[in-house]
Amino acid sequence: MTGPLGDPIDLQLASALLSDGRSTLKALSEVTGLSVSAVQARVRRLEADGVIRGYTALVDADAIGLPLSALIAITPLDPAQPDDAPERLAGLPEIAACHSVAGEDAYVLFVRVASPTALEALIREVRMRANVSTRTTVVLQTFFDRPAVPRTQP
Repeated sequence: MTGPLGDPIDLQLASALLSDGRSTLKALSEVTGLSVSAVQARVRRLEADGVIRGYTALVDADAIGLPLSALIAITPLDPAQPDDAPERLAGLPEIAACHSVAGEDAYVLFVRVASPTALEALIREVRMRANVSTRTTVVLQTFFDRPAVPRTQP
């Protein structure tokens, strides 16, 4: 495969690191059939190119006191105002993701909070900081949540 990942070996490395971000270079060399030094060079290049953006632990939101998730769609109150909502909201740690979307709304925020009261306070803060109207959907249950996974076939 050619494209953003370069070749099938890059795809194998990205897939292996998605499965286990703590894989050793030796384990990755066994997966790809390359030497440890060749794997190290490729992983460094994938990091430098921004294909691999970092390594992180996946933590259960309930276990850290953030059991309530919601989607907040936001729309500017004044369409003539600057489109700077992401910058205005970036400092709010409750916002896990900010997506620019097509359609009636300008952005959809994915948020995690401790309670309905905390969600209400966050909505007020979002409205105030970004001068937007909001429409909120509470997530009742998440059946799966996947990272981006490289496709082996187009």
